Amino acid sequence: MRKPNSYKRLASPKVGCGHHSSIVKTHMSVQKILPLHQAYLKVAELKRQGLRVVLTNGCFDLIHPGHTRLFAEARQLGDVLIVAMNSDSSLRALKGNNRALQPEAERAEIIAALAAVDYVTIFDDPSVLSVVARMLPAVLVKGGHYTLDQIVGRNEVEAAGGRAVSIPIVPGYSTTAIIEAAQRAAITRP
Repeated sequence: MRKPNSYKRLASPKVGCGHHSSIVKTHMSVQKILPLHQAYLKVAELKRQGLRVVLTNGCFDLIHPGHTRLFAEARQLGDVLIVAMNSDSSLRALKGNNRALQPEAERAEIIAALAAVDYVTIFDDPSVLSVVARMLPAVLVKGGHYTLDQIVGRNEVEAAGGRAVSIPIVPGYSTTAIIEAAQRAAITRP
């Protein structure tokens, strides 16, 4: 499995390469991926600057329009959007041994490439509570399949003066639905 730091080779594309712009953009998005300890420092720095930090989290095993729309709406709630993503091991603990479908480094790179996302970090615990409690964002966001009472870290964020928001889900998009459709397609092929 490739780690985000393995992309440093992209920093010096060949002169005259027609793909220079896309290579530089890819490198820039990878720079948005922070190890968890650096993400904590970044959040503290952003808060000192008076910026409203928005945090959302999840497995994001297969990125789909429901995720991208969640990120876009979450980003509008503050100045900086941080996505805390479950590691492969924590995703397996939550979803079973057949997951993750995409390695954490690839999931993080895809999310970091989205314009709405400012930073991505990866956490190992099945629960995001310790991450939320340490970051204490101004706004904690989850998709609408979570009620406010189900949002992990809500109490901690609200006790610190922040708020939790549940953004309505986009009907018809889910990782489970994508997996099931792929399995059906595989079964029906000759």
